Amino acid sequence: MIPKTMSTQHPDNALMPEWSSNKNIITNEDEIEEAYIAYKKLGIQEVMWDAEGKDVDTHVIRKLFAKDRIFFENSKIGQDIFLTYRVPNPLIEGAERKILNETLNSIPLNYDVSNRIFNNGIAPIFEVILPFTTDYRSMLNVVKFYEKCVVGAQSINLYDNVYSRDVTGEVLPGKINLIPLIEDKDSIFNIEHIVKEYHRVISPEYMRIFIARSDPAMNYGMIPATLLAKYAASKMGQISDDTGMSVYPIIGAGSSPFRGNLGPANIKRALSEYDQYYTFSIQSAFRYDYNDQEVKDSIKLINKHTPQKAEFIDIETEKIIKGIVGTYSERFQKIIEDIAQPINDITFYLPKRRERKLHIGLFGYSRSTGKASLPRAISFVGALYSIGVPPEILGIASLSSLPESSQVLLKKLYRYMEQDIKASAQYFNYESLDYLKEIWKVSDKTLDMIREDIKYVEDNIGIPTETSYNVQKHNLYTKLLLMAFKNRKFEEVKSYIYELSLLRKFIG
Repeated sequence: MIPKTMSTQHPDNALMPEWSSNKNIITNEDEIEEAYIAYKKLGIQEVMWDAEGKDVDTHVIRKLFAKDRIFFENSKIGQDIFLTYRVPNPLIEGAERKILNETLNSIPLNYDVSNRIFNNGIAPIFEVILPFTTDYRSMLNVVKFYEKCVVGAQSINLYDNVYSRDVTGEVLPGKINLIPLIEDKDSIFNIEHIVKEYHRVISPEYMRIFIARSDPAMNYGMIPATLLAKYAASKMGQISDDTGMSVYPIIGAGSSPFRGNLGPANIKRALSEYDQYYTFSIQSAFRYDYNDQEVKDSIKLINKHTPQKAEFIDIETEKIIKGIVGTYSERFQKIIEDIAQPINDITFYLPKRRERKLHIGLFGYSRSTGKASLPRAISFVGALYSIGVPPEILGIASLSSLPESSQVLLKKLYRYMEQDIKASAQYFNYESLDYLKEIWKVSDKTLDMIREDIKYVEDNIGIPTETSYNVQKHNLYTKLLLMAFKNRKFEEVKSYIYELSLLRKFIG
């Protein structure tokens, strides 16, 4: 069984769950309870257990079984429900590379724990997610490390006829599957080569391939990120046809339109938008910022979802997609570079929802030549919404320079673009631009670019004239927040940011 819903630990929730032991953050120990609730209460089929940027609990299987042995006896981890590690990429996270060794070595440990209790021969953990996959060799590094350094270590001769396995026992499972998480445009455009080369060496029976939706949006803008996800889906279908290997695409989307608009309030449209995908991430805002029934109903819909075969993208269509992505991202990045300071300043006051190590990147993980250091995508989105400049609109005036053929293709590929833009543009506050200039000295050139973007939305898509009470309240709080920041009332800033995230039902 390939899971269709994957609970993740993204800290994008405004509300805290009732079961949390801490009123502000979900602690690492709380994440055991969180996984159990995801399986039993919400009906989520898979939990991503994150070893990237945090102190991972590698005794997760034992702790889950201790919570409810009967449940896990009837719902077997590794067969009926799944737990999947996300490991640090040792080529990117230099300081964290030893955690890869620790995490992979815990896979046989969890196998032993599970089989001491249930004696069913099932490996509870047998797949790992590798973030920022840019090359097939980085994938080989992980699976071969497991094969040769974890499993292979059992054959080390200690002395005479005594081997390592005589001391620690047999190491199982004998191999693992690797799920590449592809996050940048160059790697997405090169996905066919990356996956086919990995398939040539490893020849897996099937592959799950994870396409990021948040970091590409932060690096290039919302519209390019959506087009990249569509392109990836098409290429994955082509890879499956060419190799005969089954491919199961995963989309990593969040509740905000900028990060994919995958939440209970938009669930049917999201499933239609990404109907080529098999597995959907169920992030924290999805689970905690809506009532339980909405959440359960939405998860049931995803679990019943039948993915559709993606349309073939020919060379001419690929050229148009690359042109849109390049044109849009150039304008988007120019704006972001100039408003990086307000983004970073406001990020400091956003609610922190997880125990995490600090992670600052240059346009996320991007290798961009941009000059701005920025926070991760959730904080990036939260900061921009808080100051009344929703990131979905930034860069959109670049579409005016596109030929008609590109405009037609964009509307065909991105089915609900106008709805996503309208949903976010209503949070735009014109007065925010004055505060950006007054407080942070943002250049007139950049402010004019933002004005052009919102005017493009008004002229070509439209902004709802009748807005809800919550949207009106959001726009008022945005102004109050900026006034408080200007007057150095930082506790008020923190309070307004929290109230704003409650109104939106996501931090970022």
